[in-house]
Amino acid sequence: MIFVKFYKLTAFEPKGELIMDETLEASTDEEAKEKGQAILEEKNLLEKTHRLASPKGKLLLFHT
Repeated sequence: MIFVKFYKLTAFEPKGELIMDETLEASTDEEAKEKGQAILEEKNLLEKTHRLASPKGKLLLFHT
């Protein structure tokens, strides 16, 4: 049985303005990282401050 977990992906402008707030569904942390990276690339947000947090609060992706 595969369990789906929910991950939180956020991105911010330099002054702290929230520019993206999405919830991802994934079975593993690695799958969530891949999905998060793809979304950031698609939206041209890789160079913005961003983070991807697991359901337990672990940071999987982080950039300032």
